[in-house]
This record gives sequence, structure tokens and C-alpha cells, in this order.
Amino acid sequence: MTINASLSVVALLLFAGFLAGSESAINSISRVFVEELQVKSSRAAGWVQKVVKEPARYLNVILFVRKACELTATVIVAESFREFFDSNLASMASAIGLMLVISYVVVGVGPRTLGKQHAGKWIVPACFVGVLLSKILGPLTTLLIAIGNAITPGKGFKSGPFANEAELRDLVDQAHERGLVEESEHEMIHSVFELGDTLVRELMVPRTEMVWIEGNKNLRQGLSLALRSGFTRIPVIGENLDTILGIAYVKDLAKRTHEYRESEQTELVKEHLRKASFVPETKTASELLKEMQRDQIHLAIVVDEYGGTAGLITIEDILEEIVGEIADEYDDDVEEIEWISEKQARVSARLHLEDLADNLQLELSEEELQDVDTVGGYVAKVLGRVPIPGSAVKLHGWAITAERPVGRRHRIATFVLENQNDDLATKVPVEEV
Repeated sequence: MTINASLSVVALLLFAGFLAGSESAINSISRVFVEELQVKSSRAAGWVQKVVKEPARYLNVILFVRKACELTATVIVAESFREFFDSNLASMASAIGLMLVISYVVVGVGPRTLGKQHAGKWIVPACFVGVLLSKILGPLTTLLIAIGNAITPGKGFKSGPFANEAELRDLVDQAHERGLVEESEHEMIHSVFELGDTLVRELMVPRTEMVWIEGNKNLRQGLSLALRSGFTRIPVIGENLDTILGIAYVKDLAKRTHEYRESEQTELVKEHLRKASFVPETKTASELLKEMQRDQIHLAIVVDEYGGTAGLITIEDILEEIVGEIADEYDDDVEEIEWISEKQARVSARLHLEDLADNLQLELSEEELQDVDTVGGYVAKVLGRVPIPGSAVKLHGWAITAERPVGRRHRIATFVLENQNDDLATKVPVEEV
């Protein structure tokens, strides 16, 4: 290999190494550093700020030039090796093997490590070179990305597949594997990423599980429902569940009854409403969270494509998707069936209806088993609404009474079964809301 060829290879590899370190520095730098740099040197901060605002644009060019340097150096070495080997295959294999090792160390490992460790010192020259190369080769890389997206199945990335969410997720995974990020933090960060792809209909409380009240109920009935269900905001309906009049706030009803005691019986819930917010079920959770924070909304009604009520969603539903399920001290495990006495038992809401029938030695009809699988489902079907504590139905002489709610959504966890045959004086009152 001639001296000129050797110097060319060294220069190309060193520049490629500098570009590799520049990639690491750009990916490692934060906006806080840019603000601090602006105080020291506004001119240098200008270069850095330009790159930090659009990292993909400059990283694409840097990657293109780095690859060009490595490939050019490999070709020069391969051409020089032809003088020492009789076989073209042997010279090519030797050149590739040598350049693979050198490129991995000089370009792949060393500079990247230094760029990440000393990002503050590396970032200014890296950004200067990145901006300069972008002005010269920017249109070329944009064209190549467009060609790559055209031949790639599926939807491509307009700015190229670099410096995107996938790379950031990979960095989080690597940090977790090295013990820098705890398991809970790792899951939470990924949940934030997924929030942008999660639709409202995946997080909402479905229509069948909504707790609501008719607008013609009086304030006493509204407060009773709120206290029994545990909810402080309850949708108020008109003719049916697709006609949402507004949202009743417990504090508004309580304030009115406190100031004017007779209003409990004389005034209706629909006279004390707040405006309801409606969102389509196809809206993403991240967009809705921003809107709720901006407009100070805690609850929204979810509507389907036909304008009907699909369910409701609260800001806590979205936050729970990020931090995980929020349980309280009462959310313990519930046995499927626990006998309190010969005539009374406590059963889980998730107990299969056929298993309950086997335990009680009952013969259930096809109509009773139709469309439901669990005890909770059967009670909701008979009531025509979500059961709340105290709600009761009958099944072949047995009273099934909703006992206690659990979790943030106050879903009924257990029911109390009581035999109401003639030999028992105890009756379970079915309270109407």
C-alpha cells in the first residue's frame, strides 16, 4: 500500500470515527445543556440548538457521510491488497477482514464511547460539521430516504428511520438491562410511548358498566346514588343513555341541600348540572390527556361513530394506563364462594353462574344463562344497569345483594346470597334509586 493510500485510509477512518462520536453526542445532549451553553457562548449555542430541534435531519446526513468514508476506505485497502495476493478473492477477503476489525474499533466502539462520555465537549464541533454537511448533502439524503421508503413495505418514515421513537425505546431498554432504570420506571416510560397509539375506547368505562342517574330524580336520590356508588361525578340522562344532559357533581348537590334543606325533595338533579364533554372513541389517549389538562376536565363522555354513548373516561383512567392499576387497602383477594351460615353466603362477582347453580343445587333455564357468564353479569342484566352496594335481585328463592365495591372504578367485588324461603323471616330490601 502506498503512502498516499495509507494516509487516505487513515483520514477517512478518523473522520468516520469523528462522525460516529458526533452521532452519540447529538443523541446524548439535552435541551438544558443548550440553555446553559447559550449563557457562555450564544454563537456555539446557535449551532447546537439548530441540530437539537431537528436531530433526524442532521443525523441522516452524518450517517450517510460516515458510511461513505468507511466504504471508500475499504475499497482503497482492497485495491492495495491486490498487489500482495495472486487471488482476487484472497485480497478481497483479507481487506474486508482487516477493515471490519479496524472499523469496529476505530469507528464503532471508541468514538461512540467518547462521544457519549464527553458529549458537552464533542457537541459543538459535531453540530458545526452536521450543519455544514446538511447544506451540501441534505437534498441527496432526502432523495435516498424517499427511495428507501418507496421500496420498503408499509409506511415509511419521512425523516428516515433514525433518531425516532424506536431508538429512544431501545436506549431505555439498554438502560434497564444495565440496572440504570428500575423495572417500574422502565414499564412507565414504555407506557408513555404507547399512550400515543392507545385509543380512548381501549381505556374507557364501557356503556354497560356506567353508573348514571335520570334527570327527573330528586337531589336526595342523587346524593344517595353518589354515596352508595362512591362516585363524585355522575352522568345525568334524559330519555335514554344516548341522551346525556350533563354531569352531576356531588359537591354541587350537597351544597344546595345544605343551603336549602327542602330542595332534597323538591328540586331535580337536572336542575343542577354541569356541561358534559364529549369525545370520539377514536381519539388517542395522549391527545385527550392534553385536552383534559388544558380545559380542567376530569370526566368525558365517549361517543361512537353514530353519536351514541359508548362509555365514559376519566383522567384517572389515562393516568392508570401509565402508572399501572391503582388499588387501595380494601382490594384484597376474594374467595369465589364463602359460606357465612347455612342460609347465607358471600360470592365473588366473577363466580361463574353455572358454578353458583351447582353449589346451590339450582336448575337454571337457558333464558337465565343467556348473554351472561358471571354472577355480576346476571345481576347487571336483571337490573338493567350497573349494580351498586345494596342493589338486589332474586334467583330461585335466593336474594343476591351487591355488597362492596373495590378499586378506583368502584366495581362490585362480592355479593351476599340469602335464602328467602318461607321458613326465613329475613328479607333483603330492593332499594330503588
